[in-house]
Formats: sequence, C-alpha cells, structure tokens
Amino acid sequence: MKSVKVPLKQLNDTRIKLMEKGLMSMEYRIKTDGEFGYIPVNDNVNEYTLVDVELEPMKKVAHNFSELLEDDLSKDEIDELRTSFDTIGDIVILEIPDNLIDNKFKIGEAVLKFTKRKSVYMKKSAVKGTTRVRDLEFLAGEDDSVTIHKEHTARLKLDVREVYFSPRLATERKRVMESVCEGEKILDMFCGIGPFPIVIARNKKTDITAVDINESAIKYLDENIKLNKLKGSIHTYCGDVREVSKSFKTKFDRIIMNLPGLAYTFLDVAIDLIEDGGIINYYEFSDTYNQGKKRLAEACEKKNKKIEIINTRKVKSTSPGEWHVAIDGRITENKDITH
Repeated sequence: MKSVKVPLKQLNDTRIKLMEKGLMSMEYRIKTDGEFGYIPVNDNVNEYTLVDVELEPMKKVAHNFSELLEDDLSKDEIDELRTSFDTIGDIVILEIPDNLIDNKFKIGEAVLKFTKRKSVYMKKSAVKGTTRVRDLEFLAGEDDSVTIHKEHTARLKLDVREVYFSPRLATERKRVMESVCEGEKILDMFCGIGPFPIVIARNKKTDITAVDINESAIKYLDENIKLNKLKGSIHTYCGDVREVSKSFKTKFDRIIMNLPGLAYTFLDVAIDLIEDGGIINYYEFSDTYNQGKKRLAEACEKKNKKIEIINTRKVKSTSPGEWHVAIDGRITENKDITH
C-alpha cells in the first residue's frame, strides 16, 4: 500500500495534515516500525517520502444491520427493511415486511451479528388479547425468550413470549417517577411486569398497588420486586382491576393507566379510586389530545368531579398519524354544584 514514511515524532502532525487535505486512506491502519511510521494515502503526496508497505486493512463497521445484507438483498429490498428494532435485555425483536419473509433467517443472522445479543425473534402478530402478548418466531442465536432488561438502574426480568413490555417507554417511566412525591399511594391498574412500579419504588418511598390480569406478568413482577433494592413497597394483585379493586380499602394519590387501547373503559373505576386532588396518568392511542381530554372530563362529570389537565405528551409513534399519548390530570371534587 502506498504510504507516507515519517519519523515517529512527526507521525501525528503529519496524519492530521493528510486528513485535512483528504489525502489519507481510511481503509488501512497506520503502521509503526522502529523509528518510523507509515500513513496510507490515496494520491501522490509530493512533499513526503512515499513507500510501498504492507498494511492491515481496517475492519468495516456496519452502521446498521441492513449493510450486512448487501450481498443477499437488492437495494430496493434493503430500503423496505426497517432498520429499527426493539432490544429487550439480550433479546432483539424485529419486524420483517411480508415480501421479505423468505429471507427472514438471513435477516435474523445479520441482526444477531450486528447487535451481538443472545437471541433474535420476529413479530408474528400485533399485541392482542387481555394478556397483551404477541406471537413471536425465533430466527437466530439461542431460542431462550427469558431475559433481564436494565432500565434506569432497575432490573426487569421477563419472558418476551408471555408478557408485553416496551423499552421505548423508558423515558416516560422516568418522567412519571420524577413527578412522584415521597409518600404517595399509587395504583398501577395495568402494571405488566412492573416497570412503572419498580422504577418508582427504587427511587421514591411510596406505597404502590400493582394489578394485572396476566398471571405471567404478576409472576415476573414478584421476581422483580426481589431483584431490586426498593425504597418503597409494592403489593401485587392478579386479576381484572375492575373486580380486584372492589376489595381495596383505600384511595390513591396517583393512578397510572397505561393500557392505551382500553384504558378509557376503566375511567369510571379510576375516578372512584382517586383521592381528592390526586393525579391520573392516562394513556391512549390517538392523533390528538382532544379525545382523551374529552373522555377524562366526561368520566369526571358523571362522578361529580372535575379535572385540571396539567400535562400532555406524545410518548411514541404507533403508526402514521397516530400516537401513544399521555395526559396527566388532577381530579378534584366539584364543589360548584349544589344539590
């Protein structure tokens, strides 16, 4: 390889000058030998001594997994392939377009090589049913769907085949945790494996009641309580929150309603269980905040209460034009109405 030969003490300065002029080759490593260094170059460089030496090629680093498929897929097929995926612990879950299904195992191996994780699975269905799980197909690595995901110093154990978990809500969970006050009594109506309760209880001294209808989710939440050092306490219940809550002897300062497809059907339960002045963290799928605000206001009106919207956010995009939105509302008794 054509290279500039310079004394070692001039190596770095020469390297910088050649890079600034666009003359240095980035495909080979700089070599040192005795008192001299050898810098690979693309063109003739008149002011330096040029020699031919054997240099080690630079390893090509892929910027996304689709670059590893250039020998197997056409440019159009690679353009169709989404390069985003969910990483949960040491497991990767990806989506593959229908027209590329025949290449799913090659794609899976490329993702495994790029991410250096343990296992790669493909989504086979949308999240469905009351237990909120989706069908997955194993593609590459080790067929072991149990993992421990780390988020904001919390450890969350789960089986991706048995429970729903979205790593894309990490920022939202941190935001809610930071808004919680010490000593709050909190109800998570659809807790899953407990990411909201665990992240909150690790950082704040709170009393959290966590409910989910999925037995596997509650099983892993119980394990996660043991896995983490908590400042607060978490009490778990398995069942439909509408039924389970009938046995509750207390009301709550905060209620988390992260079941965006169906949370609105449980607003009557939440309004009954919230303390005067308490906050509901409500989530739904929508293109605007208007629908959620209207649902919250109507649910409050039926219970002779009123709501003050204190925050709204787009948590993540779910499809073109639709978002997973968050609406925070403070619920108070409506003292303006006389009987």
